[in-house]
Amino acid sequence: MIGKRILHYDVVRPLGAGGMGVVYEALDTTLGRRVALKFLPPELERQPQSLERFQREARAASALNHPNICVVHAIENHDGEHFIVMELLEGESLAQASARQHLDLPAIIDSAIQIADALESAHARGIVHHDIKPGNIFINARGQTKILDFGLAKIDRERASSSAGSPSADTRIESQMTDRGSAMGTVPYMSPEQARGQLTDARTDLFSLGTVVYQLAAGELPFRGDTSAVVFDAILNRDPAPLRQVNPSAPAELGRILEKALEKDRNLRYQSATDFKTDLIRLKRDLDSGRQRRAPEAGGGRTSPPKPSERPIAVLYFENLGGAKEDEYFRDGITEDIITELSKIKELHVFSRPTVLAYRDKPVTPAQIGQQLSAAFVLAGTLRRSGSRLRISAQLVDTATDFPVWSERYDRELQDVFELQDEIARKIAEALRVTLSPQEQADLAAKPTENLQAYDLYLRGKSYARRMTKQDLEFARQMFEQAAALDPKFALAYAAVAHACALIYYNYGRDDVWIERAKAASAHAAAMQPGLPEADVGRAWVLYAAQDYDEAIRVVREAIQRKSDCGGYYLLGRALFSAGRYQELADVAEIAIQAAGGDYNVYSPIQNALGALGKTEALRNLRQRRTQVLEEQIRQVPEDVRARIMLAIDYSAIGRIEDAAREVNLAIVLRPDEASVLYNAACAFCLMGKKPEALDVLRKARAAGFGDSEWARRDPDLAVLHGDPEFERLYPATT
Repeated sequence: MIGKRILHYDVVRPLGAGGMGVVYEALDTTLGRRVALKFLPPELERQPQSLERFQREARAASALNHPNICVVHAIENHDGEHFIVMELLEGESLAQASARQHLDLPAIIDSAIQIADALESAHARGIVHHDIKPGNIFINARGQTKILDFGLAKIDRERASSSAGSPSADTRIESQMTDRGSAMGTVPYMSPEQARGQLTDARTDLFSLGTVVYQLAAGELPFRGDTSAVVFDAILNRDPAPLRQVNPSAPAELGRILEKALEKDRNLRYQSATDFKTDLIRLKRDLDSGRQRRAPEAGGGRTSPPKPSERPIAVLYFENLGGAKEDEYFRDGITEDIITELSKIKELHVFSRPTVLAYRDKPVTPAQIGQQLSAAFVLAGTLRRSGSRLRISAQLVDTATDFPVWSERYDRELQDVFELQDEIARKIAEALRVTLSPQEQADLAAKPTENLQAYDLYLRGKSYARRMTKQDLEFARQMFEQAAALDPKFALAYAAVAHACALIYYNYGRDDVWIERAKAASAHAAAMQPGLPEADVGRAWVLYAAQDYDEAIRVVREAIQRKSDCGGYYLLGRALFSAGRYQELADVAEIAIQAAGGDYNVYSPIQNALGALGKTEALRNLRQRRTQVLEEQIRQVPEDVRARIMLAIDYSAIGRIEDAAREVNLAIVLRPDEASVLYNAACAFCLMGKKPEALDVLRKARAAGFGDSEWARRDPDLAVLHGDPEFERLYPATT
């Protein structure tokens, strides 16, 4: 075979062999590229079932286009020899890599995320792999993970035909190889339903992926035995040893993830690759930020009490006893500032604002929080604002015993609010026997501003800014500027001014006066407080508005690295989408959503990126999540027009046309000349199939100031308008 020319492929050298084929490196003389050729062995050519399986692999893989799936270029037949032309990979299989050396935890989790992402794409096309194992997973020279060998893949006709760009009839095959009564796959990695020969679905691949990850993290398979029969029995009837029992250094959260992935009842297992991937991404984020702690060393001796940093604290949003809706922004600001103050103490581990946001105004007990978040302590309290007086009751509860370890009631003047936050942080440190360093004492004593009125205006402005309509941004800008005027040293206020002015410039007319004001405010904030993350986010918005996307991405990423919840993830998403860097955005999606907390704007660029990548299942799941967030936002803030128009888009996408039309009409009635509302109304109309209405409101959006051609042309919601002369006139291609 070596040196032989087959069609226009020159065979160079053998690469390996497996049960379903022999693989060679070859040169494609037509395109001048190196490829891999996989031949069906001669003895199998004569077996119809083997030939069908071989062709099935090629058809299944060729229906997929994903960076973590080996690319199939062609299926060829020359002189009776069947072969597949594939992407040439340089590296080694996961089986080889793990046999050569133990992989560290970050590498294991990173590979698992990539595999889950690939399965998400395959499952969205109705394709189930059926043989996920280390030997079918390849790691290339750049550390990128690729899934190989779709020889056992089953294609779900209904899912395949309903997905965008559904596979051809040739790929919609269902062989007896994967029908009821036939157990196909590699035994140690089979799911219970595979082992029983039952009909299988996407959840089978998730069980197999859980088996692979367990094996890599524990150093042994979860289901072992000397014979296939013993292994089958373990898969069907025995639970694997808890991960931390086998590997005490593994994070508890990884053990929980694998327990769910390896549920024998598939209804209790992860229901989609998206859910599995999401939990892995969250774990990766926590490990990267130092939030996950290793399990204590095993041993029979006495253990020392856990350090405070090993007993995390969840600060719940205080209950607003005053009941006045206009005071909720103040309640939120006080709670979030206490979280920030406690986070300055290195020996304390405090859950971030987005993590606890889900529990705001929910009737939960400390014990429930302890169970759901693995929090050792919960800080809860009430707040009542009356004129110039502020009354706060706070209580730190041990979730294991449900007893308070500290409680206090404060009745102070509003002007003492910063000292009050400082005092609460110090009292909690004392209760947990944490000694503050001189630097920590200085950090706690630092105040964002000496002027309470300026602080109040800043908090009010933030509540308006996230709505992003022109009127709301104008309100926010005025409040930020008033705050800066009251305290010229209030750096956060100047950073917020930069943010608001940049958004007004970008969304509403491109008047240079706004970008100049944004630049001046951003520079002023940076000069007053160098390294302030919020100031860098303001500067990044200026860069984004000027369409310098790559520099905006660099600056905002540096800000996020210093403070994850500095408000930068929405901008990062927009900049990555505008730059066409869709996969990068998809990779940080879950982290961005978690860090953004209640800011629903972060979903928009992520959904657009998933749409552009063709990740239909992930997009569908994310739309469902955003729909719930938006419905809750409107319940709390009915006047939030942006939330309504975003909800209209999601309703349109899931076929709730009457609900979508209601929200579109209401949003346009409330803000008939609002560029962002009109633009998003066009998106909703496109998804409803109402092209004339979409073009009509898009013309109005352009006239009202939305002129970003790059965004409009990349937006998958407007894809139906591409090529329409009116759309091309409104948003011409940029050079």
